Amino acid sequence: MNATEIMVRMGELAGSRDAGDVLVAIGLGSCIGLALIDRKRPIAGLAHVMLPASPSGDVDSPGKFADLAVPSLREQLASLGATPSRLDAVLVGGAQMFSFGQNGGSRLDVGARNEEAVRAALDDARIPVRATATSGKTGRTMRVTVDAGVVLVKEAGQPAAELFTR
Repeated sequence: MNATEIMVRMGELAGSRDAGDVLVAIGLGSCIGLALIDRKRPIAGLAHVMLPASPSGDVDSPGKFADLAVPSLREQLASLGATPSRLDAVLVGGAQMFSFGQNGGSRLDVGARNEEAVRAALDDARIPVRATATSGKTGRTMRVTVDAGVVLVKEAGQPAAELFTR
């Protein structure tokens, strides 16, 4: 069986129950790649979260914001047959890609704020975080293999490594 790669770009999310699919997020710097994986069934999803919180009002891209991405991806996976209480989360990214000096560095660290917001939304949804490859100063790529529930992460200049397996 040939794998079909589904690219999940900034602000997007995707879910699949097709065993041949591989969900991919490239260029995760300060963004968070959020994988949700059903523990028992070959169903997985991936969101490429750019910012911690959505502005008030309707938002066309729920994958863009941590507070909207988690419930939206959870709902999409439930519609594909996943059991929400069996979802596990894997986080990749959240790097500090720019140095801001001593003044206001933590406030401007979008990567850390993104991770904190994703974790808070996962806590609200009662979805446990099972593995992470976050922070640091390098970009990453993540691949989620739907059939095996495997998450691979590749840091810039390094070989890919298995981060999580269902």
